[in-house]
Amino acid sequence: MQVCILGAGIVGLAAAYELHQAGHQVTVVDKASHAGSGTSMGNGAQLSYSYVQPLADPAIWKQLPKLLFSSDSPLKFRLQADPQQWKWGLAFLGACNADRSAASTRTLLQLAAVSRQRFEAMQTQVGGDWDYSSTGKLVLYPSDAAVQSARHQLEVQSQLGSAPQRIVSADEAVALEPALAAYRSQFAGAVHTPSECAADCYQVCRQLEDWLRQKGVKFIMDTPIHRLRREGGKIVALQTAQGEIEAEHFMVALGVDSVALCKPLGVDLPVYPLKGYSITLDVAAAGHKAPTVSITDSARKVVFARIGERLRVAGMVELVGHDLRIPQDKIQSLCASTEAVFPGCSDFGQVQPWAGLRPATPTAVPIAQSAGASNLWINTGHGALGFTLAFGTAAQLAYEIGQAA
Repeated sequence: MQVCILGAGIVGLAAAYELHQAGHQVTVVDKASHAGSGTSMGNGAQLSYSYVQPLADPAIWKQLPKLLFSSDSPLKFRLQADPQQWKWGLAFLGACNADRSAASTRTLLQLAAVSRQRFEAMQTQVGGDWDYSSTGKLVLYPSDAAVQSARHQLEVQSQLGSAPQRIVSADEAVALEPALAAYRSQFAGAVHTPSECAADCYQVCRQLEDWLRQKGVKFIMDTPIHRLRREGGKIVALQTAQGEIEAEHFMVALGVDSVALCKPLGVDLPVYPLKGYSITLDVAAAGHKAPTVSITDSARKVVFARIGERLRVAGMVELVGHDLRIPQDKIQSLCASTEAVFPGCSDFGQVQPWAGLRPATPTAVPIAQSAGASNLWINTGHGALGFTLAFGTAAQLAYEIGQAA
């Protein structure tokens, strides 16, 4: 069958790969000049297959006043004249309960397990060089109470079949990652997941695009997307700045831009942009001062991932609409966090700043389903887990499209 995928980020490319593997003719359309130019470019680089706690968690209620009103909060909320923001925010708060969090965790773990399997199969076949590592991850917690809360989450995940992981003391964490030695007094313990991985998502996108082109997948880039034309109960064409594109099936994998495209079709996607920032630092000369294990500092809401001779530092959650500006104070904050956690790992002489809009659902569970037409498929809402879950939703939708033939 002929399948047209809208979007050349990691979510759209994973779908293109799975559909090509299933024997379909695939066309990928994007307004950018090359793959991975949007939210996939500077993300946190972690592949968190086993520790997938949703942002919507019961603990958020106690943290909310500080998160909303503290001047140094990693969460920023700017009220917009946007009913979608209000609707999403209320749905998010409604999801902050134990039952919903456990259900979301179960779904995410199942999806992540499939995604790991399919990503590793793709990696073997494509043979790309994207600074992949499997050195595990440590999630740091600032207090004994936070460690106990994490212990409960581990128990939930263990019952759902998560990969082995355990609570470690601060001293044990330093033994696992010596670069944390200077930060030892700032955290009470950590969750260690030995099986977690990291890679440069942008390089995955670029090299997967090249491989797919060689295999016959058609890419139509530098092409703004206007609308989907529906006749009866089917999408008959995609209207773009370069004219119409016809196919038997259409998949929307445009991140936050999926919402506006689908709305005229009567599809109201519960997706809102969670803005995040990152910096990429050269740590080739840092030696033991830079980490090799992936680190998540839960107090600072910052992640650190080693990708080759570079360190990716990403964090913050802002509900500020479709705003991609990069204020200098945000970059300074990430630099300050890096120096606090890993002093001396960089001279910050060449900082590569980035901002992206994570397409998030209130529950953190992505949308991978048919909607609006019998041959229209939605693939968005992965939030901060886009890199982790992309191949999971791709495999799911490739199967469903095959069944719809």
